[in-house]
Order: sequence, then C-alpha cells, then structure tokens
Amino acid sequence: MRTISATEASRRFSDLLDAIERGESVTITRGNRPIAEIHPARRRTGRDLRTALADVPVPDDHFEADLAEALRYVTNERTDPWADA
Repeated sequence: MRTISATEASRRFSDLLDAIERGESVTITRGNRPIAEIHPARRRTGRDLRTALADVPVPDDHFEADLAEALRYVTNERTDPWADA
C-alpha cells in the first residue's frame, strides 16, 4: 500500500485513479495522519446478491397489501399540500 499526502492526491488525482484501477491501494494523509484508504472497488455478482439475501425471509401473503398501504402514506396526488388547510 502506497501513502501520499492529500495535496499530492489532489494534484495528481487522475494518476491516482489510474494506479487504483491497476489494483493498487493508497493511503492518503493530511498532516502525517492517515485520513483515507482508497482501493479498487470490488465487483459485485449475482452470487453476492443471493448471499446477501439468503437470510431475508420470503414475503408473506400480506406483503403486497402492506406495501400498497405504505405507499399511500408517501404518495400524494395533490399538487397543493395546503389545499385542505
């Protein structure tokens, strides 16, 4: 892992992104204190989604009705919210 100052990161941001795209990880410092670590983004797959959802229970028979009721609270067809005031 390479370490650079915030000033250098700012001045050479494009080069920094190129290095990260090549797989490097970089620690950015300000006043000799680490303030950020940047590394290549992890690519997500369908398998990752299936794993994340594995412990989520299947919606019950009332899910559709519950969702419709919740949407009624956040959907407002009126253009003037003060019309009834």
